[in-house]
Amino acid sequence: MFTGIIESLGEVQQLEKEGGNLHISINSSITPELKIDQSIAHNGVCLTVVAINGPIYTVTAIEETLLKSGLGELKVGDKVNLERAMVLGARLDGHIVQGHVDQTGKCTAISEKDGSWFFTFEYDPKYNNVTIEKGSISIDGVSLTVVDSKTNGFSVAIIPYTYENTRFNTYEVGSTVNLEFDVIGKYVARMTQHLTN
Repeated sequence: MFTGIIESLGEVQQLEKEGGNLHISINSSITPELKIDQSIAHNGVCLTVVAINGPIYTVTAIEETLLKSGLGELKVGDKVNLERAMVLGARLDGHIVQGHVDQTGKCTAISEKDGSWFFTFEYDPKYNNVTIEKGSISIDGVSLTVVDSKTNGFSVAIIPYTYENTRFNTYEVGSTVNLEFDVIGKYVARMTQHLTN
């Protein structure tokens, strides 16, 4: 389980396909603190460390993960948002993030206003995921509050710290992002769906 507070940025060093799997090797300042079998969120996707070599560690994304997330679009040199699993008993600074991406979304607009940035995203509504204004959303693993919500899209406001210390400063209109919708909202939507059927 994660909080959506990004701990560090990593850089993709190597990508290796093996069958339906993708081995991703990342250089990160947190590598010396990692161990094999540890769970880490990569752009919001929970993956397990399978190898460590100096400052570089490797994780493996299976085909199902590649189909539901944007990890298959990574290139060598890309930055990756990283967060280690939360420690029980610590403050939950973001919101409950499972590291299980629901679907991808596309950035449709970016604007700057008074030192902050507004990003708008759209997603395919066929999966019945929902956002609500002032609700939580995880974008590439970053815990954020929804500003405006519509049937298949939403916007978020980004403060300078988040813009400078996450992948948000690399996004352009058309960029693909990993979306994890609020787990409580998903349960409520599912229960409501059962009540109306």
